[in-house]
Amino acid sequence: MSSDLTQDPPAGGTPPTDFSESLRQAIGDRYLTYALSTIMHRALPDARDGLKPVHRRILYAMRELRLSSGGGFRKSAKISGDVMGNYHPHGDMAIYDAMARLAQDFNVRYPLVDGQGNFGNIDGDNPAASRYTEARMTIAAEALLEGLAEDAVDFRDNYDGTLREPEVLPAAFPNLLANGSSGIAVGMATNIPPHNISELIDASLHMIKTPDVRDETLLNYVKGPDFPTGGVIVEPRESMMKTYATGRGSFRVRAKWEVEDLGRGQWQIVVTEIPYQVQKSKLIEKLAELIQTKKVPILGDVRDESAEDIRVILEPKSKNVLPEVLMNTLFRNSDLETRFALNMNVLIDGRTPKVCSLKEVLRAWLDHRRVVLQRRSQHRLEKIDHRLEVLEGFIIAFLNLDRVIDIIRYDDDPKMALMAENWGVDHARAMSEKDYVSPLPAKEGVGELTEVQAEAILNMRLRSLRRLEEIELIKERDALRAEKAGLHALLDSEVMQWDRISEELKETKKKFGKDYARGMRLSQFAEAAEVEDVPLEAMIEREPITVVCSQMGWIRAMSGHIDLTRELKFKDGDAPRFCFHAETTDRLLLMGSNGRFYTLSGAGLPGGRGMGEPVRLMVDLPNEAEIVDIFVHDPEGKLIVASNAGNGFVIPEKEVVAQTRSGKQVLNVKGGEVAAVVRRVQGDHVAVMSQNRRFIVFPISEVPELNRGKGVRLQKYNQARGAQGLLELDGGLSDLTTFKWEEGLSWTMGGGNTRTEKDLTQWLSKRAGIGKQPPHGFPRDNKFG
Repeated sequence: MSSDLTQDPPAGGTPPTDFSESLRQAIGDRYLTYALSTIMHRALPDARDGLKPVHRRILYAMRELRLSSGGGFRKSAKISGDVMGNYHPHGDMAIYDAMARLAQDFNVRYPLVDGQGNFGNIDGDNPAASRYTEARMTIAAEALLEGLAEDAVDFRDNYDGTLREPEVLPAAFPNLLANGSSGIAVGMATNIPPHNISELIDASLHMIKTPDVRDETLLNYVKGPDFPTGGVIVEPRESMMKTYATGRGSFRVRAKWEVEDLGRGQWQIVVTEIPYQVQKSKLIEKLAELIQTKKVPILGDVRDESAEDIRVILEPKSKNVLPEVLMNTLFRNSDLETRFALNMNVLIDGRTPKVCSLKEVLRAWLDHRRVVLQRRSQHRLEKIDHRLEVLEGFIIAFLNLDRVIDIIRYDDDPKMALMAENWGVDHARAMSEKDYVSPLPAKEGVGELTEVQAEAILNMRLRSLRRLEEIELIKERDALRAEKAGLHALLDSEVMQWDRISEELKETKKKFGKDYARGMRLSQFAEAAEVEDVPLEAMIEREPITVVCSQMGWIRAMSGHIDLTRELKFKDGDAPRFCFHAETTDRLLLMGSNGRFYTLSGAGLPGGRGMGEPVRLMVDLPNEAEIVDIFVHDPEGKLIVASNAGNGFVIPEKEVVAQTRSGKQVLNVKGGEVAAVVRRVQGDHVAVMSQNRRFIVFPISEVPELNRGKGVRLQKYNQARGAQGLLELDGGLSDLTTFKWEEGLSWTMGGGNTRTEKDLTQWLSKRAGIGKQPPHGFPRDNKFG
């Protein structure tokens, strides 16, 4: 760091004002350097060859090791070691993981590495250690490297300046789109799905013919992503058009499935392809969890019968369920349907990050192919010029062979002598050999030989001094001259260049088309046939159950409607609290003392063979909150809720149903108040009983109907605040109920007898009164029973 960042502040004063600014600038510069390094050299792929530096270096190192697709394999440890030592000074495990992914046909649409050994599987298992596996390049990798020895791309020094490495590969096909890419940089990310090479080349050929092609026209050729695991793409075409035009969007992908008839009306679903980047083992775990938690009650069982191909069996619980209904439910609740997000953020020309459209990415690759063609043509021209120079020297040597031999035999410095000689055609030799006719016209003063020509003549083998060799040299020279003229014409004509590129693309399409092992399209397209949502109750077989909940909150469902007075077993120290009849199709409402309502499914309750499970594992009921009541939900009913402070209101029962585990807040309580009572409204009057035995009756019309809140005062008590601000009640609400005035109020007395009080006029008053002593015979526990 510079000295102005380390100098001490003046004694007794404040640091100089430019210190913080210098520190901010220094940190900013360093972070920017780090960010640019991450973006350009690690996370984002190059639009031209679709590779990140580590992948490019892996393929180049394999090329240097001569690991061609038709050759032998080498240990992966040797490959990753060479990559790390020569080009990529990072961890060998990171290099090996990157190489292993290039060999996984379930991750890469066109694998670039041919692996031998355990390179992982679609279940999510990791590859074996690098010392146990071997690898070589594939035909696709060789296509990316084709032309590297012909000066097709620029090279740069490696990290320590001892070797050279390519900045980009020639890339005979649009690898960025063919194999896709993903990465997270600093402040940006990329995620590109794989596509089909044949479709990409068709789109590229159309772009060559029509440079100003519209984005939506390209979708006539590039139908959409083509995932290595297949699947069914159900994204609408309009959405895909927008996604490819902007470079951002997503694609809905579903598993491919079919119905297998088992006879006698039985059937099962067979999943043969799963969405891209979904681990099969985790998918099956999720499906098994759906069965265990009964979130999809119509799913009976799931089995994995996969071998080389994927075969996941889904068994319905009932043959009466439609397969489409089952699958539609599973699509919403599992990874049998996923969304693949597209973010086409790539490096243009290897330097500038940009979110590109499909058209821009193909244009960047085509422009790169044109540069590659021009550089390879120029390189070939240089080779031709060098070869023509050598051929001219050979021809001169053949026409003056005797003189050349004399110089080589007798001269002390034959190279300089050959260069100093003024060469012409040796007519004497031609005339002395009756059968020999020179293909060259006889002329004098051919000129001096260049150093290159002289060196080539001196290096000529004696076996080449045959009479027919001169004819062959002439033919080669003429052919090279014609090729040179063609290359000059090619470099001078943009039209000819694009024609040549088109020919190369057609050859590439033929190589990786339908005859290639994975050339045909794997992912199919379909419309998302949305099946009408079926209520959960309709998917559950309707069976009678008896719900039992203990004082400690352990809940279970006994089969059938058992006798509610039957003695049941509970854990030590526990006892029964709630016991009522219900059905598996019912939803149960649970109110906590925190004023929240929670929803349970009758079919989702644990069986009655054991002690059940804590209800707090099924819903997020806090430990400090108690269960006020639990009962069967009636969508048409109304409830009256109240706190121990005597506040309450009426609420439609459908408004308290919670959609999540966390429940739904209905009755607001605070400062020591708790929810005390919830009752279903079944009359026109309310009766309230306090803990200090005060009884009051008033019309229910005086209680407002709310969806949430604290409510209104139902009965008045003496209230005070304690030292910690908590509510202290002289009395407090004990219980309440509703009844019809003309029928009177009934309650249960000791011994199971019931008493009905017809005339309640003396207790009738306005809401929020104190009340009077209850009728004679009212239970001492102050509960209506």
